[in-house]
Amino acid sequence: MESGYPLAQEVKRHSKSRRRAPGSEMSVSAKRSKPTVVKLFLPDESATLALGARLAAQLRPGLVVFLSGGLGAGKTTVVRGCLRALGYPGRVKSPTFALVEVYEVSSLYLHHFDFYRFKRPQEWVDAGFRDVFDSDAVCLVEWPEKAADDLPLADLQIRLGYAGSGREARISAHSAVGRQCLKAWST
Repeated sequence: MESGYPLAQEVKRHSKSRRRAPGSEMSVSAKRSKPTVVKLFLPDESATLALGARLAAQLRPGLVVFLSGGLGAGKTTVVRGCLRALGYPGRVKSPTFALVEVYEVSSLYLHHFDFYRFKRPQEWVDAGFRDVFDSDAVCLVEWPEKAADDLPLADLQIRLGYAGSGREARISAHSAVGRQCLKAWST
């Protein structure tokens, strides 16, 4: 199916075929064992950027990270901190209108998605993004709930919420790779 989204072809160009092992895919809302959770208080923007830098240290090809939280919770700020830590000097903006921003940095293909504008979950498939999630690309996904059950399982999920004058981050692992990342993060 030809995508109506202009960046779908650009995204596919950087994709390499890598499927998860049979049975390892799980939908966002599927029941699973209770994940390990790390909670952090983020008093300001610099702490949120530092969270992104800590995430950058754990990135590896094929990692899928969901970023959840309300408008203005800091999802894009986490991605900005991640990219800065990887050495990306350019502007990092929310891909709300473009749907995806693609970065090649530190020998990684990093795809920053924002599904906020999706009206129905099938739109991410229609946009041609499925192949990216079956590749060696790192996928950072804002508003993953907008694609619901059509997305593959996240390795890590970062939930951001307001907490007093700052934010609270809850980081959970949902795969063996995610648990390795979270274990390294916690030490």
